[in-house]
Amino acid sequence: MFRTAIAIAAVCAAVPSEAAAEQYRANEIKGEIVGRRIFLEAPLGGEFPLNYRRSGSVDGDGEALGLGRFVKPKDTGTWWIQSDRLCQQFRTWYDGRPMCFELYRVEQKKLKWIRNDGKTGIARIGPEL
Repeated sequence: MFRTAIAIAAVCAAVPSEAAAEQYRANEIKGEIVGRRIFLEAPLGGEFPLNYRRSGSVDGDGEALGLGRFVKPKDTGTWWIQSDRLCQQFRTWYDGRPMCFELYRVEQKKLKWIRNDGKTGIARIGPEL
């Protein structure tokens, strides 16, 4: 029982809360995310890169993670900002459904994302494209 409590406390401490993190606003998304490669942490290790191009397009490539066995490893789409959320829609990923994300600054080059369906994750802000 004690070990379980310690494990739960460690997990809670490792996941930053929205209360402790500052939410990105539209102008910050444009200035700090757009025009960069964003690396999403993959559940089984590694990172999944997404390129938010200044032209309004977004593309990703999961070949390095071996996603080709499960889904189309590459896709392109569009991004936009709506009410301080970064939204995107790919051609085939997620059946082409649009999704929006609240973004929270965790560290200087790390952020937490919360998708409109409640899923969350961590990403690293990479170099300019």
